[in-house]
Amino acid sequence: MASFHLVSLGCPKNLVDSELMFGFLEQAGWVSTEDPEQATMLLINTCGFIQSAVEEAIDEILELARWKREDPGKLLIVTGCMVQRYGEELIHELPEVDLFIGTDGIHHIVAQVNALTAGKLASKVYVPGRFLMDSTMPRRISTPFYRTWLKITEGCNNRCSYCMIPSIRGELRSRSLPDLIQEAVNLEQQGVRELTLVAQDLTAYGNDRGPSTALPALLKGLLAESSISWIRLMYLYPSGVSDALLALMAEQPRIVPYMDIPFQHASDPVLRRMNRHYTSTDLMQLIDRTRSALPHVALRSTMMVGFPGETENDVQQLAQFLREFRLDHVGVFAYANETGCPSEKFPHQCSEKEKNDRLEFILGVQAEVSTAILQKYVGRVESVLVEGVSQETDLLLEGRTRYQAPEIDGCVYINDGQAMPGHIVNVRITEAQIYDLVGEIID
Repeated sequence: MASFHLVSLGCPKNLVDSELMFGFLEQAGWVSTEDPEQATMLLINTCGFIQSAVEEAIDEILELARWKREDPGKLLIVTGCMVQRYGEELIHELPEVDLFIGTDGIHHIVAQVNALTAGKLASKVYVPGRFLMDSTMPRRISTPFYRTWLKITEGCNNRCSYCMIPSIRGELRSRSLPDLIQEAVNLEQQGVRELTLVAQDLTAYGNDRGPSTALPALLKGLLAESSISWIRLMYLYPSGVSDALLALMAEQPRIVPYMDIPFQHASDPVLRRMNRHYTSTDLMQLIDRTRSALPHVALRSTMMVGFPGETENDVQQLAQFLREFRLDHVGVFAYANETGCPSEKFPHQCSEKEKNDRLEFILGVQAEVSTAILQKYVGRVESVLVEGVSQETDLLLEGRTRYQAPEIDGCVYINDGQAMPGHIVNVRITEAQIYDLVGEIID
């Protein structure tokens, strides 16, 4: 029996691509196995956004190639962003691989594998024209049954100076409102209670389709046609967050009061060099507008340190911004040059020591902020989506409040009470740690 072992790397958007390939293969009669030794095909969906992701992908490919060396009859297939980015170069770098498929070819996985096994493969690298998924495709959810991702667009038009996404994923392509609503209905029928909308930029949704198609209209459709308990928004571009979106979130409790808005920095000179289309003043006004409309909102952002030309004054400005505006969750990353990005050739590149020192400093600033912020939850009763037995110990349950996104934020450890995974229960918060909360289920 034809079987495959699938490894998925990278972001939730890439995971959706992996789930589509899983569905297409399963539909064609392939069977999944967790054991690479038992698989007739080894499949890895790669990330190629940053160099560290490329290195991780290559390590994973070489690990899978070990199984192929032991059993040369196995197929080794590499898909995803790394293929889309490097194309034909990979043939010589990774001769162990039988077939490379780019991000726009994932829906042809079965046809390409069939051509490979029949000896009729036109090329070892398959990168066709641009692709946009739809709700008729056989996506196989890999996350716990009660939560998943809804990918609403492909590509990006923002052209940040450090980012390869437009060249890898192409320009913005938005799925239709009816198609996204249909997929949400399908997912709810499978038991989904938390639906997280993802894209390179959620606020750009519909810009390529006209004024009647926009994020607020999509959210209204999802609310009207489904009864999914929690709808979460990830990857909102700062200048695209509209008053209409904030008003809708304030009116609709099923859209959780949580917004992931990557700021990247708080210094105007750095933001200009990044080609981000806003200023630090715009960010401050956005935070004020958001908290005015949604007083209990949890704000998540990402910051990048060590960008070319960044000075100590810029870093101090970022630190002061974090202390003053007290974002609930912040991911901090050190800049790295990416071949093909404009910033690669910018002058005044920071040394690795400067990057690491600044990373450690800003992480420390945010840790202090997070510790203080979490104290506000102690004594409150919050709705918690139960994930199941804790990864730390089987003596605790683990879940998340509306203010914590899956896989990237902290969690709630439940030390009293019982509930099944996927249930939303009331939890009294009794303790706050640096990033996590502790509480007990109440009736």
